[in-house]
Amino acid sequence: MPKAARNKVKTRTAKITRNTKETRITGELKIEGRGRYEISTGIRFFDHMLELFTKHGGFDLKIDAKGDLDVDQHHTVEDVGILIGQLFSQALGDRKGINRAGYFVLPMDETLAVVAVDLGGRPALVYKDRVKVRLVGDLQVELVEDFFAGFVHHAAANLHAQVMYGRSSHHKIEAIFKCWARAMRYACSTDARLKDQLPSTKGLL
Repeated sequence: MPKAARNKVKTRTAKITRNTKETRITGELKIEGRGRYEISTGIRFFDHMLELFTKHGGFDLKIDAKGDLDVDQHHTVEDVGILIGQLFSQALGDRKGINRAGYFVLPMDETLAVVAVDLGGRPALVYKDRVKVRLVGDLQVELVEDFFAGFVHHAAANLHAQVMYGRSSHHKIEAIFKCWARAMRYACSTDARLKDQLPSTKGLL
């Protein structure tokens, strides 16, 4: 087999459209990406968080979301989380050979955050951001937890996110998204030695 063929990396991609009476969202994901993004949700700080998730994860991500923001941000933020979970689930396929779990600890100036993720097939979320204000930029902060809840249920993942300490609410949210990106980058990565195996003693995820 030619060396170029042996070294060729399988590209894992997904494309999904999700339409409800509250939101219309299209998304595309390439796990083996280059950190390229096209994000539009109508909530600029939320866009920024998804952009840096994409950059720090080394993914390619497109999200075009149109929601009933005249009602509230909730439907848009939660449904984007659902769609991103579906994108990862579809792109990962049978999950054979993946590292499955990953974590990252990130200092961002005075803030320290940690996120751990397990793509093991069971949804669970523990989320503690220590943010006390209602808004960061134009984003309703309480909805970040709803975003991650949508993600874990549709990616079939455990996710634990915690800010250990910090002052800036902006830094706290941003540190969580950067940690999530790095944790996902490792969890989605494959181990050539285990390429034909599911990462579980059960034989099923």
